[in-house]
Amino acid sequence: MKYLTEYRDVALVQEYVRRIHQLVTKPWSIMEICGGQTHGLVKNGILEMLPEQVTMVHGPGCPVCVTPLHLIDDAIALAYQPGIILTSFGDMLRVPGSKESLLEAKANGANIQMVYSPLDALKIAQKNPDKEVVFFAVGFETTAPANALSVIQAAALGLNNYSILTSHVLVPPAMEAILSDPETRVDGFLAAGHVCTIMGMEEYYPIAEKYRVPIVVTGFEPIDLLIGIYETLKQLEAGSYQVDNQYARVVQFGGNPQAKEIIGKVFITSDRIWRGIGEIPGSGYEVDQDFSGYDARIKFALGHREVPEHPECIAGQILKGLRKPIHCGQFGKGCTPEHPLGAPMVSSEGACAAYYHFAQMKNETING
Repeated sequence: MKYLTEYRDVALVQEYVRRIHQLVTKPWSIMEICGGQTHGLVKNGILEMLPEQVTMVHGPGCPVCVTPLHLIDDAIALAYQPGIILTSFGDMLRVPGSKESLLEAKANGANIQMVYSPLDALKIAQKNPDKEVVFFAVGFETTAPANALSVIQAAALGLNNYSILTSHVLVPPAMEAILSDPETRVDGFLAAGHVCTIMGMEEYYPIAEKYRVPIVVTGFEPIDLLIGIYETLKQLEAGSYQVDNQYARVVQFGGNPQAKEIIGKVFITSDRIWRGIGEIPGSGYEVDQDFSGYDARIKFALGHREVPEHPECIAGQILKGLRKPIHCGQFGKGCTPEHPLGAPMVSSEGACAAYYHFAQMKNETING
């Protein structure tokens, strides 16, 4: 299949691995900022192919993982209220709240329905005019257009029983927060290709210039990742810090103007709390006051509160890139996908889940 097989070519993988080994002369740390890229690195064994001087740091690239604990508790509390149907993507259902997950709440009688699109939630609202339907809108910039469009369509249809509980987070402010953290050492970034497909690349130039770090936009296939790593290392070895688009088959400089226009109609930028990290200024989207009737936080008078994390979960350190999943004493023991302590073990984009599943696959292959 075009754009898949050519980016999984074994000979080309070997060629880029060879080039990387020849190029590197000193230690470098590169952060991939997307959970899909983390899974690609782990699943395809790329981490083991790299020279020991190259450290891949797994960043907070999983929107489910950084959804704050109190917001999950708020979603569960709404679902228990009579007359409310909470709708959510499936990857949120098993993420633990402070007492239970959405899936456990559903088993205990809360009215929760899994959907594949916010437009599915709109249909549920149309079919249930006597119920309030809330969509748990989680994601990076990538999912924001569809979530915004659902609000626009609800307004056009006069559906006053539909609202969204937003947990939208933005990548560039998170990168700045990471670079400003004295504990974190990141020499360069692989930027998230799908986010750049929507938002473009303009926001990365000031970051590269201010912090003197190369930022390479890349995709998710093995060749994409290796090219991204190679081009980042080329800049690091040369002392350069440019923004480079290595995902040009998908990403344009200005992104998707129509999608950005839709986002701008419904959302405004706001400060956002990231689970395990804390508040990052200007790092989220909230519903604009023009659509406040579709903002579940306003509609149901939800307040802001802090909820402590599980004391044995080091998800915050993993999301900051300070630790890796295998450094957690509970990894694969007290914390598994079936019984997670934190979100990175649940989500399909979580680093802990990637290490757990693909390490299991490797062990089965070796022992089989």
